[in-house]
Amino acid sequence: VQLQASGGGLVQPGGSLRLSCTASRFTLGYSGIGWFRQAPGKEREPVSCISSSDDRTYYADSVKGRFTISRDNTRNTVYLQMDSLKPEDTAVYYCAAAEVYGLVTSPHHYDYWGRGTQVTVSS
Repeated sequence: VQLQASGGGLVQPGGSLRLSCTASRFTLGYSGIGWFRQAPGKEREPVSCISSSDDRTYYADSVKGRFTISRDNTRNTVYLQMDSLKPEDTAVYYCAAAEVYGLVTSPHHYDYWGRGTQVTVSS
């Protein structure tokens, strides 16, 4: 199973990016998907997650109202739309898949991880 996160880059404060998570030999639509981020010197933290069963979502308090997670099962892709970006959003962003029922947010519940994509918010 290979997951791939893409769509990162350099953006000015207040700007937007859309991250994509794709997979080979794995159907994302059957799994819980999480977006996590890790900034230098900090622990990996959940940003947004979507459940496997009913598409319930979780957002970290720091991104509520600015980020949106969504699925496109026809493309086997999960997106993270990030708007009103702030310098504190700067981190490497990872997507991960969990073969568990329900909404999970702890990294320990996730079975498969992709390589991250760098998001830098700076003027």
